[in-house]
Amino acid sequence: MRGCTPRCLLLKQLFIRRIILFLAFSPEQHPIVLQIGGNNLNNIAKAVELAKPYGYDEINLNCGCPSSKVAGHGCFGVRLMLDPKFVGEAMSVIAANTDVPVSVKCRIGVDDHDSYNELCDFVYKVSSSSPTRHFIIHSRKALLNGISPAENREIPPLKYEYFYALMRDFPDLRFTINGGIKTVDEANAALRLGAHGVMVGRSAYQNPWRTLGHVDTAIYGAPSSGITRRQVLEQYQVYGDSVLGTYGNRPSIREVVKPLLHLFYTDPGNGPWKRKADAAFQHCKTIKSFFDETLVAIPDYILDAPVAEPPSGREDLFANTLSLMPPPYEDREQKILLEA
Repeated sequence: MRGCTPRCLLLKQLFIRRIILFLAFSPEQHPIVLQIGGNNLNNIAKAVELAKPYGYDEINLNCGCPSSKVAGHGCFGVRLMLDPKFVGEAMSVIAANTDVPVSVKCRIGVDDHDSYNELCDFVYKVSSSSPTRHFIIHSRKALLNGISPAENREIPPLKYEYFYALMRDFPDLRFTINGGIKTVDEANAALRLGAHGVMVGRSAYQNPWRTLGHVDTAIYGAPSSGITRRQVLEQYQVYGDSVLGTYGNRPSIREVVKPLLHLFYTDPGNGPWKRKADAAFQHCKTIKSFFDETLVAIPDYILDAPVAEPPSGREDLFANTLSLMPPPYEDREQKILLEA
């Protein structure tokens, strides 16, 4: 959905079981981050090396996914938080094979390993043993047994106080906050409290027009472009038809259109448009023919209207966050050495 916001950073995922890559992207998608996941240093090195010619702006290691396929049988994702030594080694391998910045995305803990000191131990060990200077923190812990990935985004409580305590205790590192932030107002509130950056995931996907459509003006201070969804779709049609079937039958019409499926969230015509889309997926061969067949369900006044006022944020989202921060971190290993 780059058409909605030229400035915000995009993230593209790659989980490494075998090196099967769809790495190409169009120039207008900059700035863009490649997120990789894996637990084999050789495969991680190969993936980064293969990605290098494509010109990503940053490489990120996923240490936060709680999916059973990833953190369970795959033994990577959030499970890597239990092995900071390996993460440090992996980040060193990534940095050695790229010329762009590197970062880690993680949770604040895993199962019973959820104390603030354990989180700090992870950040300290990774940052002191590798060139990693940027951590993207999902401010919930992960539960690896008994709940789904979707429930892992809702059930563990948010602890924003851990995030802001990390900023206090590691002033030389950069931290981006993630988790539970759904509107531009809430993102600005996090920035005002001191966050270096804000990552918005599900809300940007589930309601892209009203979320991403305000990023450039509300966050970056750019003048309003006045762009409409019709114009966004015209741009996307050119992009979509240029990449369709690049790798044989992949990406398919469905895969190319997937980022658009919530573009008309809660608007008149949204339901009929999705039903027409389900039918069009079966036989349309181009993005143009797909739009010609489906967009008749959306009224012109919706297609041609600029983005409306953004949804308001929750005023109490960060209430008492700073007063709830845990005591300052002390590196236990360093303390033992000093006392010896």
